[in-house]
Amino acid sequence: MDDQPLSGDALLQRFRALDPLLSEYQGLWRPLPFTQHHLPWESAHPELARWLRSRSLEQAEADHHQPHLLPAPPPWPEVARRCDVLSRIGELPQHPRPPPPARLALDVPGRKWQQIQAFAASLQFRHAPQHWLDWCAGKGHLGRLLAHEGTALTCLEHDPQLVEEGLRLSQRLGLTAQRLQQDVLAADALERLAPRHTPVALHACGDLHVRLIQLASRAGCRQLAIAPCCYNRIATDSYQPLSAAAQASTLQLSQQDLALPLRETVTAGARVRRQRDLSMARRLAFDLLQRQLRGIDDYLPTPSLPPAWLDKGFASYCRDLAALKGLPTPDKATDWPRLEAQGWQRLAEVRNLELLRALFRRPLELWLLLDRALYLQEQGFAVRLGSFCPHRLSPRNLLLLAERP
Repeated sequence: MDDQPLSGDALLQRFRALDPLLSEYQGLWRPLPFTQHHLPWESAHPELARWLRSRSLEQAEADHHQPHLLPAPPPWPEVARRCDVLSRIGELPQHPRPPPPARLALDVPGRKWQQIQAFAASLQFRHAPQHWLDWCAGKGHLGRLLAHEGTALTCLEHDPQLVEEGLRLSQRLGLTAQRLQQDVLAADALERLAPRHTPVALHACGDLHVRLIQLASRAGCRQLAIAPCCYNRIATDSYQPLSAAAQASTLQLSQQDLALPLRETVTAGARVRRQRDLSMARRLAFDLLQRQLRGIDDYLPTPSLPPAWLDKGFASYCRDLAALKGLPTPDKATDWPRLEAQGWQRLAEVRNLELLRALFRRPLELWLLLDRALYLQEQGFAVRLGSFCPHRLSPRNLLLLAERP
């Protein structure tokens, strides 16, 4: 399969190839190793389960970004091959832009500025945009880059503090833009869009980017560009398909399922990774403890905890969390070093078992993006789908470009 951006009939063809893959193997990618001590698929594939459980945490970390290359027992090779082939998608062509004035990067983290520049360079439309509409704009960094040469710009943002900070930045840089406080999920959001607008959204979450797709179609916008993120940030318990093809699918996706594409990270530093691992190892150790305390062999959800909890001793951490959840006080004879070691062992197992789910991260994300692309086709848009920046810059590197012919 060629690594090309998808457009035209290829969008539906890829969707029809991905849909049976995800349906056929959902028993492999749905179960969560973090909450389940034994996964349903392990009975059918005991050799693969043993192989994954025998590996170290360091091995899991090393293979996080390329699980399809693992020399794992069957059915891994065939599953990995199919997932890899159907995940391939090419880069959108980028048009050379003159280097923007350095001052435009004011107050923008370096990696974010690189993403913004790559996004902007990928915005090729048949007709030059007349009025940019930065959707969920934050401080308006993307809009400022797109409009700095004089194109009209409107920024929509819900948070009044971000609206104010964006206004101050524009004034400081001598740029003109209309900045509006707007809840884009509110009924009056449609009034903010007009046919002259070219809406853009870089990493707008869940319902926020779906709302843009629907409203831009209704408002008669000629063009739009969206790089989605956080597909699980939706108000409903399960995913509501947009296109006819997805509505006809037997695949039913929960919020938990929709979080799978987000399981990959490329930006965390060493200190953040260490803190994350410590937090997860402790939670997994506490999970072993709470099953004993309750006498119930089931996972018990625990709330997000302040980072300061990791400064506590392990025993204090577990006692305090048990009290927070209203559980009996752990026995004084509890072997805390042994329990802590078991938590780290569980973390190694969980991370390696997660590699099987990782094979399906990109296929599921593409399925979701193709649903959006096919919906836009149904609304009369010509649609292109491809990557706009290197994966190392952002795992959420796929961009939908839509333009009415």
